[in-house]
Amino acid sequence: MNYFKEDNGKLVCLLCSHYCRLREGQSGICGVNKNTGDKIECLVYGYPCTINIDPIEKKPLYHFFPSSNSLSLGTIGCNFRCSFCQNWSISQEKEIKSKNYFAPEAIVDIALNHECKSISYTYNEPTIFYPYAKDIALLAKQNGLKNIFVSNGFESTEMINDMKGIIDAVNIDLKTFDEKYYKKMGGRLDNILENLKLFVKNGIWVEITTLVIPTKNDSKEELNQIASFIAEELGTFIPWHISAFHPDFKEQSLPRTSLDTLRQAYRIGKENGLEFVYIGNAGQDNITKCSKCREQLIYRKNFKTISKNLDEDRCPNCDTKLEGVFK
Repeated sequence: MNYFKEDNGKLVCLLCSHYCRLREGQSGICGVNKNTGDKIECLVYGYPCTINIDPIEKKPLYHFFPSSNSLSLGTIGCNFRCSFCQNWSISQEKEIKSKNYFAPEAIVDIALNHECKSISYTYNEPTIFYPYAKDIALLAKQNGLKNIFVSNGFESTEMINDMKGIIDAVNIDLKTFDEKYYKKMGGRLDNILENLKLFVKNGIWVEITTLVIPTKNDSKEELNQIASFIAEELGTFIPWHISAFHPDFKEQSLPRTSLDTLRQAYRIGKENGLEFVYIGNAGQDNITKCSKCREQLIYRKNFKTISKNLDEDRCPNCDTKLEGVFK
């Protein structure tokens, strides 16, 4: 895809749904994509600020190659301004440290050398460094590796369509069902809901995370709206991760999410027909059961899959296929 288009003397960035219109020398809302005259340059291309080997369950992805490792990388910058950001030290950072350059080939080599099954573009918002992520992802595919986006879901339509066949799985933060709250963060609810539908339509495996924040998005009404949307618009098989908030960044005065609230959210998800609801960041074990016979298929503790009871991707008891990517 072209990452920009011309419009009345300005360049329009096509990476996310902000569609920033930039004069020469001007950077977008993300701070890392800049009109340099004849193009929009991704200033963090080749400059990840963090690289780690993570269990896939940490993304979190529970239905995508469980118990495998994923090479995870992120840069600085973000197209949102979330007051509760858990990775604010890099997402809100402005200074690009360009001392160590990692070509796409180097990233793929690291993943292969550490026997990873996938590469995850995560920690900050990967949408804003898609030109870099795509070049890595194409090489990764050639070497048998999968590609994962952990994202706020505010991609442009053009970009989601370009991701088809390149990005294999996404975990999208559906942060709230309140349009006003999304505007405070810098996004728009309608865009994210339509993008989620497009990810599913394009055959990209989708899992959803909601960070449940006390007094912000933890009402029964809002949790019900989120669960209902997932079930009715995306599918009851889409995993919903209910994640516990801890005080961070600009929300230091808020309490941690209580286990009672998380369990309430779990019940709401199940009442709406969601087959796979998981509680995260609260020390809870998470079990995947067969949707037909209720046989225990996957048992997880913290960020690790402890046991798998699968015949490739099927229940060994009743032969029902488990939704996800397992082989």
